[in-house]
Amino acid sequence: MKILVTGATGKVGSRLVPRLIAKGYEVTILVRDAAKALPGTRVVVGDLYEPATLPAAVAGMDAVIHLAALFRTFTDNEGIVKTNHPGTVSLAKAALAAGVKRFVFTSTGNVYHAGYGHPAKETDHVDINDPRAYAASKIAAEQELLQLHPDVRILRLGFVYGDRDPHIEEIIPVLKQWKRHPGYRMHMVHHLDVAQGILILLQQDGLNGEIFNIADDAPISLYELADSVGKAAETFDADPGPLNDPFEGVLDSFKLRSRTSFRPLVPSYYVARDMDLL
Repeated sequence: MKILVTGATGKVGSRLVPRLIAKGYEVTILVRDAAKALPGTRVVVGDLYEPATLPAAVAGMDAVIHLAALFRTFTDNEGIVKTNHPGTVSLAKAALAAGVKRFVFTSTGNVYHAGYGHPAKETDHVDINDPRAYAASKIAAEQELLQLHPDVRILRLGFVYGDRDPHIEEIIPVLKQWKRHPGYRMHMVHHLDVAQGILILLQQDGLNGEIFNIADDAPISLYELADSVGKAAETFDADPGPLNDPFEGVLDSFKLRSRTSFRPLVPSYYVARDMDLL
């Protein structure tokens, strides 16, 4: 199978692509700089901001795995929206025109908000006018993709970590700025399980037009996460008050488990730590 991967040089892509190659897939990557080629891949130079560069990338592909995104920690809201929504739609239109049969899109658990009264499910309401540019742009992209491509599969990721990814180190200083309650739980997912989930959506028939959450078995409190790197005391207020919504930040991944063979290879952050998978 010939696959185009966007965002191949990012945190998720740089760890996913070698696993795809090891599985025998022919991988093409879309990059803005040819010098960023990954071993074993075919490189097409292009840009989501320039739709005219995309047909060459999708030509002859059996599937697209679209990982490229700008994240919530960026301050460039215009760039976040432009990349995550119009850029995604331009790629999907090019793929459709080229006859690409399957389009796998990685979205985010950040599309959810507080107040559901339970772990967030794929059927819960998300707000396309969410004031958070990252969440709103991902929601808009999801909704347009579902209308546009007959075989799009959407994977809403928990907080991705592991495989020497600096994501945890980068998020700890931000926690103090966010002023989150130390009891707020972050639902995480290891790179091994992100790859497992993407491969399932890539391979399994009958998932057309479906959205799936993916996360591990044990959401971790922000206090526990900060404490695991010795930063809890300096990150949180001594008297934070009550935790308003104990379910906020927690994802329900039952749909992925019930519809596919997915079971977390790394069921918790503590397992990853103990097995030296961080």
